[in-house]
Amino acid sequence: MPALQQHPILQQSFAVIDQEIGDHSFSPEEYAILRRVIHSTADFEFKHLLRFSPDAIANGSAALRRRIPIITDVGMVQQGIRSMVARTFNNPILTAVEQAETALPGKTRTETGLLTCWRQYPEAIYVIGNAPTALLSLCDRLQSSPTRPALVIGAPVGFISVADSKQALANTPVPQIRVEGRKGGSSVAAAILNALLVLAWERGDH
Repeated sequence: MPALQQHPILQQSFAVIDQEIGDHSFSPEEYAILRRVIHSTADFEFKHLLRFSPDAIANGSAALRRRIPIITDVGMVQQGIRSMVARTFNNPILTAVEQAETALPGKTRTETGLLTCWRQYPEAIYVIGNAPTALLSLCDRLQSSPTRPALVIGAPVGFISVADSKQALANTPVPQIRVEGRKGGSSVAAAILNALLVLAWERGDH
């Protein structure tokens, strides 16, 4: 498939990362995702934090090519992926926090909106870059649901419930790409999804 045109500065940055990354055990496709995460953060520690389930890239790529909806937790993730989605498969994008005018009792607004999205699109791609409560609620639903998302990207950032939410995701059987520990964020979640879009576009049928 035709390659997506990349800005010269992006190409130069990737070259620097290639020179500095050192030894690693990532597959070429996994490394393409890691490299975009490092580019978005200038943080090589993600080399030790990024985790892939065996079927994550294949499942996610196939779902993107089928134009399955993408659910983001917050608007910053949506903003970060919108351009690349438009350049590739034009998947519908829903932002969880925008699906709930008010929060349900005991829940955040993002968590409430994500549960609304889950009821409508349980097989969507879920991209969590900010709200660990939303990721925890999603994982709770996955424990008892026969329907699985095509892919979950778990990369919330912070100190409260963040590591717990990622561990909950690790304990589910769903295809997943996650960032261990406290690090992550909207830019990281968007970088993972954007790299997957590029892989799906350049290596798949569309």
